[in-house]
Amino acid sequence: MFQNPGKTKGLLFGALVAVFLLPPTAYSQQVINGCSIFPPNNIWNRRIDTLPLDPNSATYVSTIGASTRFHPDVGNDINSFGIPYNLTKSKGKVLPSFDYADESDPGPYPVSTNLLIEGGTWAASNAGDRHVLMVDTKKQVLYELYATYPSGKKGIHAGSGAIFPLNSNALRPNGWTSADAAGLPVFPGLLNYNEVATGVVRHALRFTTRRTNGYIWPARHQAGPQTAGYPPMGQRFRLRASFNVSTYSPRIQVILNCLKQYGMFVADNGSNWYMNGAPDPRWNNAELDQLKTLVGSDFEAVDERSLMVNPDSGQSL
Repeated sequence: MFQNPGKTKGLLFGALVAVFLLPPTAYSQQVINGCSIFPPNNIWNRRIDTLPLDPNSATYVSTIGASTRFHPDVGNDINSFGIPYNLTKSKGKVLPSFDYADESDPGPYPVSTNLLIEGGTWAASNAGDRHVLMVDTKKQVLYELYATYPSGKKGIHAGSGAIFPLNSNALRPNGWTSADAAGLPVFPGLLNYNEVATGVVRHALRFTTRRTNGYIWPARHQAGPQTAGYPPMGQRFRLRASFNVSTYSPRIQVILNCLKQYGMFVADNGSNWYMNGAPDPRWNNAELDQLKTLVGSDFEAVDERSLMVNPDSGQSL
């Protein structure tokens, strides 16, 4: 179990937490400790298997890499795979300093160096994205920090930070980043072992591409060089309906069916076709390697415009 080793009072866990999914007639989204991860009609929780193709689908797949292998950035080692998260009821709150303060929520954040951080260590040698994700299930609030470092005795400095009320469909202000380059939350797009163990994952995942071009709803921000022919931040992809999942293990079939039904958002610039999850000691890395048989041409981009109710809301039809 990746249980937080620190002395901060409260319930602090990493990737291994209680995740409950209610029957599809009641809810169609992830529920953790009784806390729904956004409303049922949020775009993260919307099936997209019947949506039309984006007219640029073939171009996007080609530029990302039609023959490039899909890569599951998730596994059983917190130091090597994925992005961990923390369930926190800690009373201690910090006002971090930010590199991008004008696009960050000032806080306070329930963050300390006792929490789990992407890359496994708070030491300066951790050269990754250093996300720290905090979920307060009682208050229904998600806190996320990017490029997070200790500052002084008890302070925290981060590149950027965002706070999301989990009972709301509100998006970031248009043009604002978050802890993700697309201005989207990170946590809702993580693949979680406990969900897979229930036999169904009912929300979109997140993935990265090396280059992007602008952004579309529900994303709020662009980053890096804007390269023609590449997908925008917020573009959603799905696994083709014709893809045969029957030769894969039962757990991998759950993931593949999620990719068919809910797909995945372009959320950041990074390695092509890298899908992210939360590390958990129960993952079987060799089993997850089955996903590496997928290639870019197994996916297609979808057109979500018909689902948008308001460009400043994550609510979907």
